[in-house]
This record gives sequence, C-alpha cells and structure tokens, in this order.
Amino acid sequence: MQITNFEELEIGDDLPEESPDVSMATVTAFCHAAKHVFERFIDHEAAKKEGFPAAIVPGIMSQGLLASMIHRWAPGSTILEIDTVFRGSLLVDSKITMTGAVTDIDEDERTVELDLAIVAEDGRTGVIGTAQVQVVS
Repeated sequence: MQITNFEELEIGDDLPEESPDVSMATVTAFCHAAKHVFERFIDHEAAKKEGFPAAIVPGIMSQGLLASMIHRWAPGSTILEIDTVFRGSLLVDSKITMTGAVTDIDEDERTVELDLAIVAEDGRTGVIGTAQVQVVS
C-alpha cells in the first residue's frame, strides 16, 4: 500500500512487508556499483574464512534497501534522516524480510517517524533503525 493521503496516516500503521532480492548476483552488482567490493560480500568461501557462515549483505546495501522500501510506500517523499543499527549478519542468497511502522506524526511539518527492521531467514533481527520522512501526499 502506498500513502495516498498524509491526513489518513496513524501511529501504528505498518509499511508493506518486503522480501528484497539478496542473491549473489544482486549483491555482487551492488558492490561493484558502490565500489564496495570485499570478498566477504561476494564469495561464500572467503566469508567463511573470515568467520561468517556465508557471504553477508553489506550494511550500506541494507540501508539502501530500507530507503527503497520507504520510497515505494511514500513516493516522492523525502527521507530527512535514516539511522540503522546492525545487530547481526544478513546472509547472501537467503530470504530477508523488511518491515516498518509509523511511530510518530508531526502534522505541522508533514513528517512521520518510522521504526524499521530487517529480519533474517532464521528469525534473527539483523538490522533495526528509524527514519524521519517528509511526506508529500
């Protein structure tokens, strides 16, 4: 669901849950585009040698995926601030789930505060965060 009317937003509203593509091909393409190529992101065996169970999704990609989710939910809006805390590794070639919820609304500034999370396939919360978004609808 996209925001169609700022005035209809309520604290507790959920953003649509998403499971983005974190396949090796997608993560590798992101790493090359971002000039953030490290073996722990693009090679399962190299990541295992560093102590990870498999290649991991880069933190900057996780944050970008959350920002993309916000923009799909509120097209044309501006993310004024996004802050994330990385609590655990998200594995390449796994299924991750992104969620968000409205936790505060400033009607004068037309902004919302969001709580964000990315949950790993095994149920661990890998990323938590908040965002402040100025909504245009």
